[in-house]
Amino acid sequence: MTLLAKDVAQYLKDHPDFFNQYAETLAQISIPDPHGGRAVSITERQFGALRDQVRRLESRLAELLRFGEENDVLSGKTHRLATSLMASTDAASVLLVLYAHLGGSFAIPHVAVRLWDLPGDPDSLEFQPLGAAAKEFVSTQKRPYCGAGSGPDVEAWFGADGAHVRSVAIVALRNGDSTFGLLALGSEEPERFYPEMGTLYLERIGELAAAALVRTCG
Repeated sequence: MTLLAKDVAQYLKDHPDFFNQYAETLAQISIPDPHGGRAVSITERQFGALRDQVRRLESRLAELLRFGEENDVLSGKTHRLATSLMASTDAASVLLVLYAHLGGSFAIPHVAVRLWDLPGDPDSLEFQPLGAAAKEFVSTQKRPYCGAGSGPDVEAWFGADGAHVRSVAIVALRNGDSTFGLLALGSEEPERFYPEMGTLYLERIGELAAAALVRTCG
């Protein structure tokens, strides 16, 4: 009868006391070292596998710690933005706070706000007319859009520098089920805003901005 490797492996799993009964067999077995050409004992191979596993776990832990630290930083920035928005008593102050915090502590080089269906100065940049297609796009987004930024709308939002924007995040501003504006963030870095990125903090910032604008514009 020809034994397959999987049959041997299954037998050893089914008989964990095998090497207790045949200890001399274990001492005689050697296997190739995955990191070199020499043969090593099973015990050495197990230690090597454990060391590799420990290194992988340490790398994963370091990555999780880095993500945790980044989240702490973002949480602090969002909290400071929230307290500043709460202290704002009019729409102009809300907009100044948004531009200052997003362009400052969040280090986003291009920030634009566009509003409609709210009372405001029609001559101000934030209330400049927006095309129906752009409004429809923002209103139907279930989560902030993150990705490539180009086209006349983007250039119009960010002014002359809009031609250099390579990635954008577009966050809907809503009052209940009604969309009344957008918050656009732009960067010259193509990967600053990308489709697979997490949007939790973008959503929170959008909710904070929307609540402050509804409160002060009403």
